[in-house]
Amino acid sequence: MSELHAQSPLSLKSLEAFRAIIQTGSATAAANALGVTQPAISRLLAAFEEHVGFALFYREKSRLFPTDEALALFKEVELTLQGAERISLLARNIFNSDLGWLKIVAPNSFIAGPLADVVADFLRQHPRVNISLDTHSPASAREMVAHRSADCGFIQLPENHPGLRVEPMLRSHTMCALSPAHPLATRSYIEVQDLQGENLILLGKGRYSRLQIDDIFRQAKVPMKVKLETHTVAIACTFAKRNLGVAIVNDMLARQYADSNLLLIPFKPTLIYEYGFITSAHAPMSRLSQAFFEHCQRAFSDMQADYLATL
Repeated sequence: MSELHAQSPLSLKSLEAFRAIIQTGSATAAANALGVTQPAISRLLAAFEEHVGFALFYREKSRLFPTDEALALFKEVELTLQGAERISLLARNIFNSDLGWLKIVAPNSFIAGPLADVVADFLRQHPRVNISLDTHSPASAREMVAHRSADCGFIQLPENHPGLRVEPMLRSHTMCALSPAHPLATRSYIEVQDLQGENLILLGKGRYSRLQIDDIFRQAKVPMKVKLETHTVAIACTFAKRNLGVAIVNDMLARQYADSNLLLIPFKPTLIYEYGFITSAHAPMSRLSQAFFEHCQRAFSDMQADYLATL
């Protein structure tokens, strides 16, 4: 088998074909997605299977389904291809100087909330720059930025990944999001004791902010009646608006969802959320990333001052 592997060097085109087949479910659809012929896709897949030494797909009713071994490989293949795409983007940025793409990863509600105006202003000031905004799990975002598959990102602090450089950017208080029809809707603030027996909508199980919330309830000896778990502020607010329970959320991220059907009431004791700007610790920022970082420092400093004035 080692001789066979030596005769079949791995190519990026084979990895692209493998990814496309998993994403589309057939060699024909993968060929259309990549702009090549179906026989070419089949040859690339055969070369990859020859390289790894085992079958990657099985056929069922004219569709190709990945084996368990293929699924185990998929994440690494994806990271490898993202790295290759990153090389192409870097080369383009070097050629174009300040022209080019800036790839940013951040939580969905952070993008739609405080980051939206910051990015819009940056693009107006740099009309020849293009930005890719993606949302991923915190674990994926860390790895993408650390390995430079993304230029930069925003993540909830504290953060101690050894491959990241972190700059604090924005702090926010915690609010209870609830329907005006909820019995607690008339309160000027809501203490943890007020939530005894109430249905809760909570975010980020296992994350630092959630651990803090769990600890506050534990110290107050208030049992948590968790009705719904989610990982986005948007979903938490959507169900709070439907009076399913009280969502405990980041104020600055939740404000975009507040309206006549969703109230935001301060949660006591005070709990602070903090977000930071992350870049790879393995290389200096590009000129474009540096320009965006400095823009964010100015914009978020002003935003923080305005936010604190409303408290």
